[in-house]
Amino acid sequence: MPEVFGFDCYSPKEIAERVENIGVAKANLPLLSQVALGVLAGGFIGLGAMFFTLVVSDANLSFAVTRVLGGVAFSLGLILVVVAGAELFTGNNLLVMAAVAGRISASRFLQNLIVIYLVNFVGAAGLAGLVAVSGHWEMADSVIGKTAVSIAASKCALPFGEAFFKGVLCNVLVCLAVWLAMSGRTVTDKVLAIVFPVTAFVACGFEHSVANMYLIPLGIFLSERVAASGAANLDLLNWAGLARNLLPVTLGNLVGGAGMVGLVYWVIYRRGASGSARGDSSP
Repeated sequence: MPEVFGFDCYSPKEIAERVENIGVAKANLPLLSQVALGVLAGGFIGLGAMFFTLVVSDANLSFAVTRVLGGVAFSLGLILVVVAGAELFTGNNLLVMAAVAGRISASRFLQNLIVIYLVNFVGAAGLAGLVAVSGHWEMADSVIGKTAVSIAASKCALPFGEAFFKGVLCNVLVCLAVWLAMSGRTVTDKVLAIVFPVTAFVACGFEHSVANMYLIPLGIFLSERVAASGAANLDLLNWAGLARNLLPVTLGNLVGGAGMVGLVYWVIYRRGASGSARGDSSP
């Protein structure tokens, strides 16, 4: 009897083929579409980070509960990216599968990552500016603002090596969340697939470059308005501190997403199959 409702998910091999094909389509989007969708993605991840900051500001919760609930809240960002549609630097690391298959050029792959990274920053930092002027951070007697400043300062103080490896672990989980979402056939499938990997990376304190493009600028914008009593490393909370954080975190995200997820799955499922698709290669 033919299947009617299609409750089955895509197999890992089918996911690999879908990710490669989507990578070709993403790489060939018109520049204006890339820019607009990239700005959206930065804003979407910022909304997840905003929700996360609200949750972890509650001092009445235990440490583990705070981290897990904060991670669930942060999942909003990637859910919006995947379901609503947007272009996110960390997720686009999976375009490496189309690149090594010869279906897009290395220059097209790098161009996509650079453009999306830059416009993700515009969306994330732009949202941080909106949140700062909105007064949202004044809720609960400015506890949210104090938490935002404390989070940002701690990120600016991370040593290079620690930030790099936290970036690696983060994007392993983020790209696995995207990978799992590609297995689903319904919105519910995709949401459930995203929540657990994203919750894990947030709860464990790993570093996401685009989230930091929201969290650190917000801390900078609020640093002179909020007396973050007890917060350490406030002297490091500035634009130079943002750059010191983003460099190792971005490199780590690339290694974790492109190297440890995209390349690994290409070797497993697509290395022999991709040769027949080389005729689809873009300039």
